[in-house]
Amino acid sequence: MTKRIYLFDTTLRDGAQSQGVDFSVDDKRAIARALDGLNIDYVEGGWPGANPVDDDFFARSPNLNNAIFTAFGMTRRPGHSAANDPGLNALLTSAADAVCMVGKTWDFHVDVALGISQDENIAMISDSVAHARTRVSEALFDAEHFFDGYKANPEFALACLQAALDAGARWVVLCDTNGGTLPYEVSRIVGEVIQHIPGDHLGIHAHDDTGNAVANSLAAVEAGARQVQGTLNGLGERCGNANLVTVIPNLMLKYDGAYETGLGEAELGQLAHVSRLLDELLNRAPDRHAAYVGEAAFAHKGGLHVSAVQKDPRTYEHIEPGIVGNSRHIVVSDQAGRSNILVRLAEAGIEIDAGDKRINRLVEDVKAREYDGYSYDGAEASFEILARRALGEVPRFYDVQSFRTEVERRFNARGDLTTISQAVMKIDVGGEPTMQVAEGNGPVNALDAALRKALLPKFPELESMRLVDFKVRILAPQQATAAVTRVMIESTDETGHRWGTVGISPNIIDAAYAALDDAIVYKLLRARNGA
Repeated sequence: MTKRIYLFDTTLRDGAQSQGVDFSVDDKRAIARALDGLNIDYVEGGWPGANPVDDDFFARSPNLNNAIFTAFGMTRRPGHSAANDPGLNALLTSAADAVCMVGKTWDFHVDVALGISQDENIAMISDSVAHARTRVSEALFDAEHFFDGYKANPEFALACLQAALDAGARWVVLCDTNGGTLPYEVSRIVGEVIQHIPGDHLGIHAHDDTGNAVANSLAAVEAGARQVQGTLNGLGERCGNANLVTVIPNLMLKYDGAYETGLGEAELGQLAHVSRLLDELLNRAPDRHAAYVGEAAFAHKGGLHVSAVQKDPRTYEHIEPGIVGNSRHIVVSDQAGRSNILVRLAEAGIEIDAGDKRINRLVEDVKAREYDGYSYDGAEASFEILARRALGEVPRFYDVQSFRTEVERRFNARGDLTTISQAVMKIDVGGEPTMQVAEGNGPVNALDAALRKALLPKFPELESMRLVDFKVRILAPQQATAAVTRVMIESTDETGHRWGTVGISPNIIDAAYAALDDAIVYKLLRARNGA
């Protein structure tokens, strides 16, 4: 019999605790709507009363159609009744349909941190859940540090869970708050808890401090838990939380139909898109090696591997990439053979006979260039341009005759230290020579600005193009400041399409320009081909 697993997303609260993450209200609304579109069962919006962003977010409900909009907070404080606790009231007067309350289940915390009796802690849990049930449709109890508490005093930890359940909690959730529990421990402890708490009321909330959050979540499900809490892309404090983008396809695809979630085939096919949407909102480069949804998740580099995949993808792919919205990617590198080149050409829409002698020349050219320092693993756009030029398929959109960059570091009129970058470029666009001057946030940005000033009047499609990642690597570092530099640039446009380009030179500005030039030419080629 297929078992229903309920998914509870905490990206908007746990994810917001990640270092370097600062959601705006609009960010939260966009993420909530994306999660709702996936048919996630619960979307936790944050902690009402904790900060102005959460207050504003809850004041304007995202109006979810599928997910239960949930608010997070604490059980009542010692010495307060549930009805007169300010924090609990802020939680219960929000626009949320359900509330998730966290409470202590480790006797060490009760004795030392709270300084109250264990009976009072149990009463705090019971009173808070019972009061919440009079105000919202569902109440959930997050058992903080449950696994540590259970190991220290299983009777007390279980008593806390039982109090929440008896008071009307829809779910009691076992939290591995410091992420230190291993899968074999989760299996054993959840199996013992199931003897007291029904599985259809039991959830798991795992942190990734040992790299086992996904494994712990699956272990809890196998032991009987029926709710999994986690975040998109594993976002979260310290090492992060259980990654729902990995948990979901594992549950749906790897247990021979034993489990089902709220997602159907269509929603599962949007998983890669939603994962990348989060990174886009955070202005972060997606993890290329993320399971299921990373660009490298179904990438094949070795020539023998490519040949095998062409015959039967199951040889090196555990699922069909399109199931989760990803795609197969044939990497071109110094390990490439004809198979890689042919597949990559086909992916780029380049039709050529397999026996064409130009393919052998292209293979040798790629290998020679990578020996010099180029890397087409992650710079697919540069490879496509190289291939199309070899076949005579790249028009001269423009001709940069020369450019000069300057960086001035000085004190301004207010006495503040400032740095100004400027680029001067002579360029011929469609037979019309022009000279453009632009300033930017660094010399590469100034070059980009100068190029755009010259090109936008003739190529307005470049308006939507922007650089989203810039990487510099020093090759042959033993040459110190005279070493060859490799620059990798990643770009995107209004369609969400991302492409990588590469440039190398002993001069970092020249290398950056080469990568930038490829990025622009690639965008123009796509526009010309209607992409």
